[in-house]
Amino acid sequence: MATVVLDNGAYTAKVGFCADAEPRLIPNCVIKAKTVRNRVFIGDQVDDCKDLSGLFYLLAFQKGYLVNGEIQKKVWDYIYGKDVLKVDFNETGLVVTEPYFNFTSITEAMTEIFFEEYQFKSIFKCNPSFLSQFQRQQSQSQSQSLCCLVIDSGYSFTHIIPYYKGKKITDGVRRINIGGKVLTNHLKEIISYRQLMVMDETYVVNQMKEDVCYVSTQLWRDMDIVKKKGKENTIVRDYILPDYTHIKRGYIRAPDNENADKNAAQQVIRMNIERFSVPELLFHPSDIGLEEMGIPEAIGHCVSSLPEEMQPHMYGNIVLTGGNCLLPGFKTRLYDDLRALIPDEYDLHVHLPENAQTCAWQGGQQLCKDNTYSSLCVTKQEYDEHGHSICGDKFDI
Repeated sequence: MATVVLDNGAYTAKVGFCADAEPRLIPNCVIKAKTVRNRVFIGDQVDDCKDLSGLFYLLAFQKGYLVNGEIQKKVWDYIYGKDVLKVDFNETGLVVTEPYFNFTSITEAMTEIFFEEYQFKSIFKCNPSFLSQFQRQQSQSQSQSLCCLVIDSGYSFTHIIPYYKGKKITDGVRRINIGGKVLTNHLKEIISYRQLMVMDETYVVNQMKEDVCYVSTQLWRDMDIVKKKGKENTIVRDYILPDYTHIKRGYIRAPDNENADKNAAQQVIRMNIERFSVPELLFHPSDIGLEEMGIPEAIGHCVSSLPEEMQPHMYGNIVLTGGNCLLPGFKTRLYDDLRALIPDEYDLHVHLPENAQTCAWQGGQQLCKDNTYSSLCVTKQEYDEHGHSICGDKFDI
């Protein structure tokens, strides 16, 4: 039986058949453009839009939860339809992820859509971290994979989730209300206040964040460098904004090409301290007045709530997932901060997958090939007989 794996993220849906080598990354939203009045763009159809300035997003998720079923249904119809996967529902199973602490009403509504409207043959639902730790388990020995601590830093939140023998320890889960959305919005506000009004340019500023920002591993040294002028400032970068006529995507201007590349028509944003001060919110949310713990402190708080004999094993097997973990320097900074917090006798191992953004999807792909997979699923026949009760018993959301 063919199986679709859908990591249904708030910002990006990672989707593909389990036989595919890589998933497709599809924005989980419907987009309207100021310059195109007669069409809306679903998911990655936005690539067809020639002018990406002033995009208006209709999001299925708000604050980490699925609140707009109509928008989500449009995205799913597009994903499963003839333009993307061409799914034969009667002969296809589904592995799909749900948010942590999801509301029962949302969970049941999703199940109804998948079974009653799409008519999938079977379904397995879980949190993204379950698939991430499953993938990590496959590459380890049995003794190493007893405990696993997953750091899932995504669009809306950052979660710290401990696992023991593949089971989530719900009492140990911690959430920080900082994600990629907060970082992008903060960068928009800084640039709009200091240089150029970009509050409507979410798409462009998000690209800028991904291209230019990094996590500082030596914060005070970098703070001193950005105060310097001329060539002594090795951090400052000029970012050329797209004009969608000659420049289709923004880019960093090479320092040695500064004079040759200058053009009066180009709009330039100078990124200096913003390059590392924006991602710093992941480690010190109090910098913008948010009363939250940073990620290293939250990890310590999570692990300290677990049984004492389990704690060193958790620190010895930390897995990073989510788009924010792709920021350069993230793994090194997290390791350094954690090493300063935990006892010296504990081993500390932080694992960053080859692509942290698609780690959960790859875990789902491996799960489909595992011998235990069929016992984890709920079939259409079982759902018709028992309704939502069997899903509540089998799925640990």
